Amino acid sequence: MAMARASSGLAYPDRFYAAAAYAGFDGSPNSANSVSSKFQNDTALLLYALYQQATVGPCNTPKPSTWNAVEQSKWKSWNGLANMPPTEAMRLFVKILEEEDPGWYSRASNFVSEPVLDIQTNHNPKVEHVVENGNSSPETKTISSENGSVIEPQDKDVVSEGFGSVIVYDQWIAPQYLANAQKPDMSLFMFGTCQHGAAVIQDKMYIYGGNHNGRYLNDLHVLDLRSWTWSKVDAKAGAESDESKSLATVTSCAGHSLIAWENKLLSIAGHTKDHSESIQVKAFDPQTRIWLTLKTYGKAPVSRGGQSVTLVGTSLVIFGGQDGKRSLLNDLHILDLETMTWDEIDAVGVPPSPRSDHAAAVHAERYLLIFGGGSHATCFSDLHMEWTRPTQQGEIPSPRAGHAGVTVGENWFIVGGGNNKSGVSETVVLNMSTLVWSVVTSVKGRVPIASEGLSLAVSSYNGEDILVSFGGYNGRYSNEVNVIKPSHKSTLQSKIVETSVPDSVSAVHNVTNATRDLELEFEAGQEGKIREIVMDNVDPEPMKSKSEVSSEHLIATLKAEKEELESSLSKEKLQTVQLKQELVEAENRNTDLYKELQSVRGQLAAEQSRCFKLEVDVAEQRQKLQTMETLQKELELLQRKGSFRTSRLKCKTWQASGGMWGWLAGTPVAKEKMKPKFCQSLFK
Repeated sequence: MAMARASSGLAYPDRFYAAAAYAGFDGSPNSANSVSSKFQNDTALLLYALYQQATVGPCNTPKPSTWNAVEQSKWKSWNGLANMPPTEAMRLFVKILEEEDPGWYSRASNFVSEPVLDIQTNHNPKVEHVVENGNSSPETKTISSENGSVIEPQDKDVVSEGFGSVIVYDQWIAPQYLANAQKPDMSLFMFGTCQHGAAVIQDKMYIYGGNHNGRYLNDLHVLDLRSWTWSKVDAKAGAESDESKSLATVTSCAGHSLIAWENKLLSIAGHTKDHSESIQVKAFDPQTRIWLTLKTYGKAPVSRGGQSVTLVGTSLVIFGGQDGKRSLLNDLHILDLETMTWDEIDAVGVPPSPRSDHAAAVHAERYLLIFGGGSHATCFSDLHMEWTRPTQQGEIPSPRAGHAGVTVGENWFIVGGGNNKSGVSETVVLNMSTLVWSVVTSVKGRVPIASEGLSLAVSSYNGEDILVSFGGYNGRYSNEVNVIKPSHKSTLQSKIVETSVPDSVSAVHNVTNATRDLELEFEAGQEGKIREIVMDNVDPEPMKSKSEVSSEHLIATLKAEKEELESSLSKEKLQTVQLKQELVEAENRNTDLYKELQSVRGQLAAEQSRCFKLEVDVAEQRQKLQTMETLQKELELLQRKGSFRTSRLKCKTWQASGGMWGWLAGTPVAKEKMKPKFCQSLFK
């Protein structure tokens, strides 16, 4: 094979120190002036921050006083790098210098000696290995350009892609350290939040609601994942004539789920100030900026927050959570987004214990996985697959709740969470085909990635998948954005999985891609068993006749089962149409019953009015009766007084009559003796 001699340049960290010396970072008091004279202010500040991060480490110095604007700008730039590794800071320093001054190395060559390496000029560069203590481990990764020459040896975390771009794998970084990206403007966020909802629509990440110091939020922000700029959406409540939709208020909520569906946002469940009896489903249209409450049918689940909501085709799968009375749940419900009909699923097996703040994912459009979560007293690290406890392999994650998860192919990434003591620092990934856990990266200190209630979304940048994290709570509320480019790719490995699948889960697989090393064999029995056989490393050469016969037999079997599934699908569609007709009839009956109910309510209201009038009349009569009793008593008193006066008058008349005769007949003593006894008693 042809060999050539090419210049590899200095290896790190010597290359960094050469670049720093060329840029003017020589440690002298005038080095800052030298740097500022060569570059623009923004570039000089970033180079200063990277140099400090590479040589000193994370910024631990106090913030300068506001009167010193230059030192304060330098401190902000350095402090913004957070816990970036020094090696990464070195490479970014060199790359930025190459962007600003591509020929710096040739002009600085008189300072350094340049080693020469023999390299291969083919298009298949190999990874060099270092053998240490008998173990071979990859050390560098070479990237070949289009003409076959090697650009530069790299480590596993940083890969150069031509000039002016840097890709950092498996490390959480701020967005401005992506190639050609800007630092997000956080001026629109007055404070951080947790337990919010996040979803991505057309390279825009929407953040809705959340919790800040116990107060529920209802604002809606959007982050452009290309320009990394924030904007606040002036969302309003609206109404349409469609009977399935009604007026919606922009509700403040937390612990809800935000799902992107048909270029709209669906907000499902969540804790609110005014508790509702059942789960509410609301839709936001980014074009009209209007929230609508969607009308659902069937028995809706009880209202809750901290549940998991997973989109599977045109259905939402809801599991667990905590209701308004703080009771933990482990029920399973499905919402059909085409018919907006709820259905409660009684899955086979033992379900996970009641929990909230867990993570959920669906693998191969068939298997629902639940990981972690918490109760009122503890956190979990168990993994459930509807509903079994599969055997986990690799580095099993620690218990956690309040974490976030997204899937990229067959890889399920889990970020953040807490365990009632501290935030979880590891970012882990589960290969859902092999059920093997591995640690992607780990952070140090109290940083937003190690938080509870953070959000995680998946998008793409320069043609590669990226994970975007926002917010969270780890002693303080965060409004920071962090991104990571995972190096894990979807792989198919040999494995035989046999598990019980409920009848409610359909098993539909497409076996049309000849380049995939995957063949599925279905053996469906009455017990709902499905055997999945995954094969890789299939020899592309023609196989023996026996293998060909087996393949033809397998293909014929698959075709027969495909026809059977299509027939079953047709029956299901017919049954769905019948159910829709029955639903319409039930709604009509419901309308008639509602009218009758309204009529009865009207009659009841009239009767209540009559009863009220009668009660008023009775009260008036009672009042009159009491008045009459009072008058009767007064009359009796007057009658007694009248009788008394009559008696006195008679006595006086008698005295007048008897006294005269006594006066004429004799002495006053005689007069007294002549008085009647009852008159004497009256005048005593």
